[in-house]
Amino acid sequence: MPAQLQPKRNATRKLVCIRFLHTAVWALFAGCIVAIPIAVARHQFRWAALLTALVLLECGVLAINRGTCPLTNLAARYTADRSHNFDIYLPSWLARHNKSIFGSLFVAGECFFLWQWLVS
Repeated sequence: MPAQLQPKRNATRKLVCIRFLHTAVWALFAGCIVAIPIAVARHQFRWAALLTALVLLECGVLAINRGTCPLTNLAARYTADRSHNFDIYLPSWLARHNKSIFGSLFVAGECFFLWQWLVS
């Protein structure tokens, strides 16, 4: 293999690893957000609180990093692409609207949590 192709190949490999990791982390937190109202509906308030704490921890990480995931910044080192999903294996439309979709679901789940907790 020519020497000039090696750095590009390494960058591509690193980007693929970052994208897989970012997708796994996204799936974990998206799953937490979806699971909160399910746990609440089953009156498993401790589970709902734990899931809420995990999501809030991620929100804190995003806030410290000015609204972006640190993995996005890491991925940006290995490509000039800046499409909505350059750093994650999600459809572009979902990557573009991810925060508004899952932010709304999280707020709705937390409202349901608060209401059920107060009623019980």
